[in-house]
Formats: sequence, C-alpha cells, structure tokens
Amino acid sequence: MPYSPLAAGHLSHTGWRTDTLRSRTDKVSMGKYDKTEAEDYRIVQRVAELAAKYQVSMSQIALAWQWAKGVAAPIVGLTKAAHLEEAAGALAVHLTPADVDYLEALYLPHPIVGALNQNPPAGTVLIDEKK
Repeated sequence: MPYSPLAAGHLSHTGWRTDTLRSRTDKVSMGKYDKTEAEDYRIVQRVAELAAKYQVSMSQIALAWQWAKGVAAPIVGLTKAAHLEEAAGALAVHLTPADVDYLEALYLPHPIVGALNQNPPAGTVLIDEKK
C-alpha cells in the first residue's frame, strides 16, 4: 500500500515550491523529495500535461496512475473535504497503458524516508515505542 501518492503535494500543482505550513515544516517530505527535485519535476510536468489532456486535476491523474497499477487503497493526506471529493473523482479517470508508460518513463524510486522498512539495529530506541 503506497503512501504519499501525491508526492507530498508535488503532484497536485505545477510549482515545486509552495508557501504552506507543510512545505515549510515537513522534514520527512523535504528529505524525501528535495534531493531529487530536478528528476521529479519532469514527472510533475507530465502529470500536468495529462491533466490538461483529460481536463481533470493533477491530483486525479496521480491517483489514477496508482489505480492503473492495481493499487486499491493509496494513503492520501487530506486537509479539506474538497480534497476527498477530488480524490473520489479520480475513480472516473482511466489512463491508457501509453499514459502510464509516459508517466513511468522518467520515474525513479525514492529511498524509504520516515518509515521503517526493516527492523532497527539492536539497541535502537524508537521514540514512539509503547512499553
């Protein structure tokens, strides 16, 4: 189950930088995406192109991309009811295999940041561990 299918909001608008509280404070997002901005922004541009082609939002293209790959339940962070409605509207967007290939041609997987992908080394103390 992929998390951050909108790449911390980067796939929801054409500008890489925004002036939001999250963009100023989300260290995990910064650590995950800011190092690969040049590569990732080319994908943002392709998402924008497909959004214009299908006359839908960029967020809907990003979610439709996930669904085209068989993802049934992407974890989407929502801060407004309109975001939920927009996400649900993505179910009506059907990308062609050529669209998916176009998006993925430039895609490079990111290292996992902000989540454990394996057991921590012996002696590591997890700050949110319940005892």
